[in-house]
Amino acid sequence: MKALLLSAGLGTRLRPLTDTMPKCLVPINGKPLLQIWLENLTKCGVKEFLINTHYLREQVEEFVNNSIFKERITLIYEEELLHTGGTLLKNKNFFTENESFLLVHADNYSICDFAEFINIHKKYKDCPITMMLFKTDNPKSCGIVELNKENIAIAFHEKVEYPPSDLANGAVYICKYEIFEYLENLNKEFIDFSNEVIPNYLGKISTYLNEIYHRDIGTIESYKKAQLDSLRFTEK
Repeated sequence: MKALLLSAGLGTRLRPLTDTMPKCLVPINGKPLLQIWLENLTKCGVKEFLINTHYLREQVEEFVNNSIFKERITLIYEEELLHTGGTLLKNKNFFTENESFLLVHADNYSICDFAEFINIHKKYKDCPITMMLFKTDNPKSCGIVELNKENIAIAFHEKVEYPPSDLANGAVYICKYEIFEYLENLNKEFIDFSNEVIPNYLGKISTYLNEIYHRDIGTIESYKKAQLDSLRFTEK
């Protein structure tokens, strides 16, 4: 399996921390988020990684060049941010036809059973996308998901004033190669995954609930919470 680690964001809400470092390299108790993703996904069988860069890309390039995972990583620079779906489509040739892949927003801190996440994707053969879910303490800031009895996503509410629950999209997905056909049919360069892709697949998105830990490191407050919470986890 291959993985796209989205690492090009500006991290404006994390300033002043991100004035001098890209969001994907923000450390959780001394370990960059990107390093945590590389370690965890390698353990569950991911063999190759594509990492996109933009803001302070030189730091990401230096990180990769000094990483033990260097030979598994392909870097791609985006002069202009293409959004999640646009980045995915532009790099279609990186992925293997008829093979599922991971699509990860690498500015999240996530601890879970990734092997089980993959198993759920394999189980739901008719679902082109499997979405990681988590229970958020701030539903208004997240994409909230409604499920049917089979844990298939049937409705999606992106950052609404009155969210129906606390069950949130973790912005970590396993996708089948077939979604590229839909992306190509949009005939666009910039594609928002949450607003343009997910709605098309409602009723065909299987889900995995991360019951261990998941947090978007989007603000200084959230970052501080993640630092404290991470003390609960031993290095694996």
